[in-house]
Amino acid sequence: MRFDLSVIASWIEPGSKVLDLGCGEGDLLHYLKQQKGVQGTGIEMVEAKALRCIEKGLSVLQGDITEEVQDYAENTFDYVILSQTLQQVYAPAQLLNSLLTIGRRVVVSFPNFTHWKNRWQLIWQGRAPLSKQLPFEWYNTPNIRVIAIIDFRRFVKKMGWRIVRETAINTDHHDRHGNVVRLLPNLRATYGIFMLAKKKEKK
Repeated sequence: MRFDLSVIASWIEPGSKVLDLGCGEGDLLHYLKQQKGVQGTGIEMVEAKALRCIEKGLSVLQGDITEEVQDYAENTFDYVILSQTLQQVYAPAQLLNSLLTIGRRVVVSFPNFTHWKNRWQLIWQGRAPLSKQLPFEWYNTPNIRVIAIIDFRRFVKKMGWRIVRETAINTDHHDRHGNVVRLLPNLRATYGIFMLAKKKEKK
């Protein structure tokens, strides 16, 4: 399993109800089901990947995440996971608000556009960054957002949500290994991972 997914998995409480959006071939859901006994559901756009999930015995819908999440009632899930997908979403504020309605916690991860290698390419080569985390050219990329860790924190504050937990990591796109970045994460981390909730819950 990818290193970033391992970090996310470590945040999920055993026996939880989990929705994984853009779940790919179900690696995270399968791990959580086997190791933590979660009640997991996934949504995946690519039909072949959704079928692969079903072959693994997972409950996965094939469809558009922005449409499918509208079918769930408030607080249906303990955790909703949006891994390495936010940069491809047209209306991130609207989607995250929906996710914070159907889930008590939302876990979001994304490539950090302001990693030092990306900055180097912009400054010294004068071109759009190309890396293992951002492997597409400007003309064929599915990414429509450039997200920095520091900007995401500001966005969450502006929206009136709260950050329950966060970490920055340095790993390649599909690498099983990596490390947590504590010093200058906006400069040195390739990915940011955040757990969000709505305003403080009343006890």
